[in-house]
Amino acid sequence: MRSWPERRARLLAAVADVRHLLWFRRATVRRPRAAALALAGLGAATVAAATLPDLVPAPAARGDLDRLLAPALAAVVLAAVSGAVASGGGRELLARDPAAVYPISPLTDHLGALLLAPLSAAWLIQAWALLGLVAAAAGVGGAPVALAWLVAVTALAQAVGWAAEYLRRRRVLAWLALPLAGLGVAPAPLVAAAIGHGRPAQQALAVAGLLVATVLLVAVGGALAVLTAGRVPRDEARQETATHAARPLPRSDLALLRRTDRASVWRSVPLRRGTVLLALAPGAVALAGGLAWSSLVLLPGLVASGCVLLFGVNLWCLDGRGMLWRESLPVAPRTVLLARALVLTEVLLGAGTATLALGALRAGRPTTVEALAVVLALLVVVAQSVSAALRWSLAHPYAVDLRSARATPAPPLAMVGYSLRLAVATTLSGLLLAGFAGVGRADLVALCAVVLLAVAAVRIGRAARRWADPVRRASVVTVVAA
Repeated sequence: MRSWPERRARLLAAVADVRHLLWFRRATVRRPRAAALALAGLGAATVAAATLPDLVPAPAARGDLDRLLAPALAAVVLAAVSGAVASGGGRELLARDPAAVYPISPLTDHLGALLLAPLSAAWLIQAWALLGLVAAAAGVGGAPVALAWLVAVTALAQAVGWAAEYLRRRRVLAWLALPLAGLGVAPAPLVAAAIGHGRPAQQALAVAGLLVATVLLVAVGGALAVLTAGRVPRDEARQETATHAARPLPRSDLALLRRTDRASVWRSVPLRRGTVLLALAPGAVALAGGLAWSSLVLLPGLVASGCVLLFGVNLWCLDGRGMLWRESLPVAPRTVLLARALVLTEVLLGAGTATLALGALRAGRPTTVEALAVVLALLVVVAQSVSAALRWSLAHPYAVDLRSARATPAPPLAMVGYSLRLAVATTLSGLLLAGFAGVGRADLVALCAVVLLAVAAVRIGRAARRWADPVRRASVVTVVAA
């Protein structure tokens, strides 16, 4: 049992290490000015979400909005916990391989993952939605309570994520840690009451209570991180030590490359976990809420933009150092690009179809226009996501090791930019198709889809021509294989 001075010294050392790692991250940013502008933009968007809805006079609607506060607070908990469980305890401030040669403690890793949690489009969008709802329902005065709730939920999700990873490494089903999310769901009605009908003194008490809970959850998460670090990551070790029987060679180079790329995706722990989560979670929400077909049109964009972030924004990270070997093969460059694009398309279509299948169970029988809009929305957002993935992978490659369950294909700030751009593009496309379907114009739905697919096809063809350039291709290989 460690004494308090020893624990305090370990905590101070971890905080100092986190500061040094942040300095290191800042020094390796490729475009510091763009990163600073992006952070300023995120801050401005957060302030706008917490204040602008309060400026819209809608006193009659505030009573209805008050009833949405508790479900919204609970939804933030469930989404944050699910993401943390799937990512094995949060994101890495320093990748696994570089961390092996530095004395990075598990507590440092835990604190760094907490700081990286807000640099996620899913976290930001939920935070903006919650702050906007609070501002519309209770005014600006409820914003401090909502912010304290977000901080406490982030700490809870991190702790539950470490608990799930500890169970995995003990060969126990990790999803058994999900009931711990009840610790966050249970006080949601009380916090909602403090936001909607509480006086300043009551809101101040709620903020103080949430901050105390945050400190306790951070401490619990740190202890679980230390326990988890003492055990072997079994999922990663199983994949790296598994043997696979040789299969007959396919008849074409394209088929062989597709088989290789498909295996690279499904044998990667973070990609497999993330794809399954994104395929099932939105569909489960749609099934529980009984969404109509007019709302299901928007789900393919959500799923596709999320799946692309798993590896599509940096497609060549699947190869890593093996990309040097890949480039030595006697295969046309466009065949390599086509194989990778087809595998990404398979993942996006499979996840989107699974989500729509779950949502359709309670959506009733669709009209012809609604069914057409849903199918075309899936095809459009997949094409848009693939074209964006090819363009970004060529323009901004990164050297990433996706063996770790907590790895991401690009730095955190770059991931935020990618996710927001994808979310805006796919959501606008879904809204456009849903609008035409709502007025029963199948011709406009088809015409809009054809135009959007044509634009995506042109961009994909342009990316293929750029990949055929040996100089551009060599620069990508140099970065990815570093």
